[in-house]
Amino acid sequence: MSKNPSLENDEATPIPEAIKRFKRLRLVFFDPSLGILGFFLVGLCLVFSFFYLDYTNVAQTKSRRDFSDQSDRFLWLKELDVGGSSGDTNNNTKEGNRAEFLDESGNGCDVFHGRWVWDEAYPLYRSKDCSFLDDGFRCAEFGRLDVFYTKWRWQPTHCDLPRFDAKLMLEKLRNKRLVFVGDSIGRNQWESLLCMLSSGVEDKEGSVYEVNNRTITKHMGFFVFKFRDYNCTVEYYRAPFLVLQSRPPKGYPEKVKTTLKLETMDWYADKWRDADVLVFNTGHWWNYEKTIRGGCYFQEGERVRMKMKIEHAYRRAMKTVVKWIQEEVDSNKTQVFFRTFAPVHFRGGDWRTGGTCHMETLPDFGASLVPPETWEHLKLLEEVLSPLYHSNRSSHAAAKLKLLNITAMAAQRNDGHPSLYYLGSASPAPVHRQDCSHWCLPGVPDAWNEILFALFLKHEGYSRSNSGESESFT
Repeated sequence: MSKNPSLENDEATPIPEAIKRFKRLRLVFFDPSLGILGFFLVGLCLVFSFFYLDYTNVAQTKSRRDFSDQSDRFLWLKELDVGGSSGDTNNNTKEGNRAEFLDESGNGCDVFHGRWVWDEAYPLYRSKDCSFLDDGFRCAEFGRLDVFYTKWRWQPTHCDLPRFDAKLMLEKLRNKRLVFVGDSIGRNQWESLLCMLSSGVEDKEGSVYEVNNRTITKHMGFFVFKFRDYNCTVEYYRAPFLVLQSRPPKGYPEKVKTTLKLETMDWYADKWRDADVLVFNTGHWWNYEKTIRGGCYFQEGERVRMKMKIEHAYRRAMKTVVKWIQEEVDSNKTQVFFRTFAPVHFRGGDWRTGGTCHMETLPDFGASLVPPETWEHLKLLEEVLSPLYHSNRSSHAAAKLKLLNITAMAAQRNDGHPSLYYLGSASPAPVHRQDCSHWCLPGVPDAWNEILFALFLKHEGYSRSNSGESESFT
């Protein structure tokens, strides 16, 4: 007999109702389609959480400007650095002793044959410390979070390059002119060198300035930056074809809007002639989009060659450049360099068809993204320029030109482009409109300038051992 039957009945009555509610909840939460959706959403959240934490960590690392030696996340990158390492820039113990490029033992070294090695001492400067940079190259300041692309140093196979020394180069440039001539990739390299050189100047604001008070933009024809304390200038002249682009002669179809006069140098050529160091480049505009599609055809004499192929026009124009160097440049005064084509790295298209590179964060040592025409372009250029850099031992022409053959080394650096981050404060750009042609700074063009620095010093007869200096080599 129950001692309190009324209480038992009150407690028993809700049980069936509770069971019914549980069944209804089970139908809601354990419906197969909802279960799959829930699982997908949870998985998605986990993935996004991983990337958020990963990029947060990289962004924090970037602000410190170095990688922790204890970070498991980056230890594997050090394994790629067989011959170089952080802190010890003259570590040759793993590959035997290499010659120092500036010494006599380095005379036969091909500085363009080598590889990229990880170096935590890089980059050589920070974009935020260089006021001369175009916003289009300031990737880290406008949204790019990874910094791997700033940490690679070029290491020649058989010799060591000198570590870049801004004050030494400025001293060697005292009372001289260093001039870059070419397209916007040439401007990319020129801005890189401005930043590298200005890193050795304490009072940049008062002693480094553009003589015409111009702000750097991609639309101006030329810039002249002066380093006051050294009385030297570092200049850039926009000439994407090197030869003259102008109006066509009368009597040709309306579709012929401009012509490239393949036998005539650019308007500014007279300003380049007396430079002490002259660095040419061209190539990125020698394509269908920048020429025929836009109504730009090729002219020889007074005749427009309506059916001339672009590669034939390019060869003819380069012969004009060679002739100008041979006839107009005083090789006793001027060092002439010609930088080869820097490859583009579009994946899944090109700049007009939605090609991308924003997911490229590490070098591609196999250069798999480089289009085959890049190597054809290089071969053609080498054939045309060869009389200037192969005949120097037996004729007056050898001191005329040095080839900055950066194509192969740049081909591996698919990770170095602005991609989505070339619009300044308006970045990121739409995914289908990426810049995989130019280069973030600091970045790959700094390595070109390190080689330029080494070749320049070599020409000047400079040697660390002869000078009594003990600064380390890379």
